[in-house]
Amino acid sequence: MLGRNSKLSLRNKRTLYLMCIRTVLTYASPVFAHAAPKTLKKLQVLQNKFCRTATNAQWCVKNSVLQRDLDLPSIRKYMKDASERFFSIAESHPNPLLSAAAPYETPPPHHFIRKPRNIITDPPDDFTPEVERLRDLNKQNDD
Repeated sequence: MLGRNSKLSLRNKRTLYLMCIRTVLTYASPVFAHAAPKTLKKLQVLQNKFCRTATNAQWCVKNSVLQRDLDLPSIRKYMKDASERFFSIAESHPNPLLSAAAPYETPPPHHFIRKPRNIITDPPDDFTPEVERLRDLNKQNDD
């Protein structure tokens, strides 16, 4: 259904990806968003493969261009945004156990243990600024 020869529109392919595939890829992302970069890169590769096959793009088209055209953030950025939403909702949740788990003190800089909420303060990956730059250029061209 998502392949190169599929008769589905690109919009429907994107919707299927968002509803069926990305939800599985990013399940419990606030918890494992701080996984090893190697692991998150594997998830990003899966998203890149979807973008390439869904659009039937040539090998010379950059992944960042495909991501921008399909309006898909990188996996790391999506997980960071999902974590921010989760922790902001958790702070005001009526369940006392969940709201008690939400407050968080950042560890000192020399601390080596990473916690799920650390993803919020991490700098963006290399892929995100490129996609954001292309989106800004696209908006300027539309105006």
